[in-house]
Amino acid sequence: MDLGLKGKWALVCGSSTGLGFACAHSLAQEGVNLVMVARTASTLAASADRIRQATGVEVIALASDVSKAQDRLQAVRAAPQIDILINNAGGPKPADFRELSRDDWLAALDTNMLAPLDLINLVIDPMIERGFGRIVNITSIAVKAPVDMLILSNGARAGLTGAVGSIARQVARHNVTINNALPGRFDTDRLRSNNLKRAQLSGRTVEQEVEMQVANIPARRLGVADEFGQACAFLCSRQAGYISGQNILIDGGLFPGLL
Repeated sequence: MDLGLKGKWALVCGSSTGLGFACAHSLAQEGVNLVMVARTASTLAASADRIRQATGVEVIALASDVSKAQDRLQAVRAAPQIDILINNAGGPKPADFRELSRDDWLAALDTNMLAPLDLINLVIDPMIERGFGRIVNITSIAVKAPVDMLILSNGARAGLTGAVGSIARQVARHNVTINNALPGRFDTDRLRSNNLKRAQLSGRTVEQEVEMQVANIPARRLGVADEFGQACAFLCSRQAGYISGQNILIDGGLFPGLL
């Protein structure tokens, strides 16, 4: 299927590894030029080269931190225009509620709620003027089912979800859509790190932690990042213009609810 995106520009945050990279790669396969943003310059450069060589699209790699206002502005200005925005940031540290300070909460809200909203604010009016825009926020299954020990992520991402729900309704008439992609358990560096912490706390091995997680997933496996990337690319497509303001679970059937 041709997604109707060839020649457009996407800003993909947190795109050097994991789900962010998968989204960037899937968009590039559709002919989308990229602004790839991540904090680690060496990893980002290697990932950008990999996509260039595989797809031939134009890729601008910016080693920056989108939790900082100046870096967000630089990222938006790096391309001739931003037609697609993928908001993605690593989640805050796992912790017991009683261990968290006010500064921990403010940092989580800044990175996982306020920074994505500012990026949306920077790109939304030009999208409206052009009559096309696609925004996907990579949040978490925790928006629907809070995850133990990820209280900072649970709170910040739920706040982002509520805010963009209002914005999506306001801009849908202009062919600008905003959706949230909610990953379940994918085999990424983030999940491996969290499983290591859980194993240390529980006394189990990392392998046992993974087995316990997989046992609760109806698909009986962890997700593959490319699967997430393809779903993300479709949400950015011409064909997805009537999908907006939604929380799309990509979780192998893990979430048991109806809503």
